[in-house]
Amino acid sequence: MSNSRLEKPVILTGDRTTGPLHLGHYAGSLQSRVALQATHRQFLLLADLQALTDNAHDPDKVRRNVLEVAFDYLAVGIDPALTTICVQSALPALAELTMLYMNFVTVARLERNPTIKTEIQLRGFERDVPVGFLCYPVSQAADITAFKATVVPVGEDQAPLIEQTNEIVRRVNRQIGHDLLPEAVAMIPKVGRLPGIDGKAKMSKSLGNAIPLSASADDIRAAVRQMYTDPNHLRAADPGCVEGNVVFTYLDAFCEDVGAVADLKARYRQGGLGDMVVKRQLEDVLQALLAPIRERRARYAADPGYVLEVLRQGTAKARARTEETLGEVRAGLGLFSLDAGQSAAAE
Repeated sequence: MSNSRLEKPVILTGDRTTGPLHLGHYAGSLQSRVALQATHRQFLLLADLQALTDNAHDPDKVRRNVLEVAFDYLAVGIDPALTTICVQSALPALAELTMLYMNFVTVARLERNPTIKTEIQLRGFERDVPVGFLCYPVSQAADITAFKATVVPVGEDQAPLIEQTNEIVRRVNRQIGHDLLPEAVAMIPKVGRLPGIDGKAKMSKSLGNAIPLSASADDIRAAVRQMYTDPNHLRAADPGCVEGNVVFTYLDAFCEDVGAVADLKARYRQGGLGDMVVKRQLEDVLQALLAPIRERRARYAADPGYVLEVLRQGTAKARARTEETLGEVRAGLGLFSLDAGQSAAAE
């Protein structure tokens, strides 16, 4: 690997392997990852351990979706020659770093994290929240710092997790006595949080309001027709509201013709433009976006052996990097080391 490659800023990002990815992932970070992989050293994590934090009752679901998410990565344009794709559970250094970092954060701080609070409410955990789920920010801090990443492309709702990572970094560095671990910056796209087609929450597989990247043409058409618009826009002649209108939110996110979208908004606000006209425009945009992704995904799904080899090679590279960081953190914290020839005898 060339020195210029090593000097590039490091990105760490990834997804929980709970199901195929959807348009929310695409708007939230996949577009950024594809664009940045040529200018940054990028590591992409298939977060199967974090997926278990609320799916421990169904580990088979988590296991089979490792490849499903990998298919999506390759289909949207992630290039294994530029981006290292790796499997979280095959990187033991991440688990040890998580355990070490748990000593640098309190339960109260974890419970105050806005992202975790929201997700706990959505899942109805209340006080029955699994410890692994509550400690999700610590695990993510381990992921980011193990690769010494300084840039993390995330959706707007994930920004508090990066803030908490940096808090842990500062505490660990203070304990070690120097800045071993770098802080990271959250890179938030123009559409930081894409709502579901029902307009009630963010797009989510578990809430059933998502459009998968692998959606068929019929599925896309059906989803667009179900989309929440303006409940007071009962007739085409009525003035309509653009703000909070899911169809226009999606047009802003995915339509490259900004002028055309601005014209539609003006006409909708004035009255005389029906919902179906706007929805047909959005459908055309989404069909054009997803058709090539769907086709590429089908090709990768037909050759799982190739995808597995991509994951094996990427995970081997990631293992070397994360083990190096773990060794530095252990040494910095002054932990016992057999390799250093320290005596195990009590003083």
